[in-house]
Amino acid sequence: MVVEGEMESNVTEPESFWDMDPAWTTTVLVVPCVVVLTAGFFYLYGLIVGLLSKTSVRNKVVVITDALSGLGKECAAVFHKGGARLILCGKGWEKLEELADDLTSTSDPTVTFPPKLVILDFGDMDSMPEAITEIMDCYGCLDILIFNSSMKVKAPAQSLSLEVDRLLMDNNYFGPVTLAKGVLPSMISRRSGHLLLVNSIQGKLAVPFRTTYAASKHAVQAFFDCLRAEVEEYGISVSTINHTFISSASEMTEAAASKSFWSLLYTRKPLGVSPDEAATEIVKTLNNKRKEVVIAPSLPKAAIYARSFFPNVFFAVMAAGVNNTVAAEKM
Repeated sequence: MVVEGEMESNVTEPESFWDMDPAWTTTVLVVPCVVVLTAGFFYLYGLIVGLLSKTSVRNKVVVITDALSGLGKECAAVFHKGGARLILCGKGWEKLEELADDLTSTSDPTVTFPPKLVILDFGDMDSMPEAITEIMDCYGCLDILIFNSSMKVKAPAQSLSLEVDRLLMDNNYFGPVTLAKGVLPSMISRRSGHLLLVNSIQGKLAVPFRTTYAASKHAVQAFFDCLRAEVEEYGISVSTINHTFISSASEMTEAAASKSFWSLLYTRKPLGVSPDEAATEIVKTLNNKRKEVVIAPSLPKAAIYARSFFPNVFFAVMAAGVNNTVAAEKM
């Protein structure tokens, strides 16, 4: 009997949940609730932002240059569904008509407007005055102008002719600048409007073998940065979006095959930014009227700061990348 009593006295009952440390109990109960509430908040926030983005462009006149590109088509679809009065610009009339047919065939005609089409080629500066007149004649005014066009060339500086340099500058700088100047008087008189430049990250960060391309992107970036301050008093917003590059089938293949040292500075995961990601960022930028957005992974962003604060280190890294590439090509 004594032994049994001793055994019974040594047996401890398991501690119940409510008898545990109050602080620990509170943590166990509160943390899941906080996580669920936070997730619900962000879900509702995203839902509200999505709904607002669809209605924020309703009845507004939106011009998209190079609407035939991947990003142009994505933006056209988003804004068309949102009820915008679209003016789609591109170099080929037949392809513009195909795009317009695709948009109208998959939308409700009671809540959307048939897109208007304008031939626009930044490489043909002589045609710009006529194109600007056509754009302004479509609705007599415009609310949003998205500069989406871009021409790319990758080659050593000494191998590019001045003709190619001029063509790059026309497409990436003089064309957008001419169009911006053409529509500004209307925006100033109405004291409203939004100019959004879809620019490359090379408007802030120069990468080897893209001398003229980077120069044109730097130039157009500087123009719109200066313009932002000049037109703010008229209620006109100016935004720039700097991305690594908009991915396409051919660029995905090239990026996947590229192993150069500095290719990491303009690739993302490593295939660039998809058209739908860029279009979503454009909608957010228009809604929030953000002045500048950089769509890039951490390394290119760090390179931008390194270029500003540690230029000698940045130049050394760029030179090392070139030397590594040259050495690899000789092997």
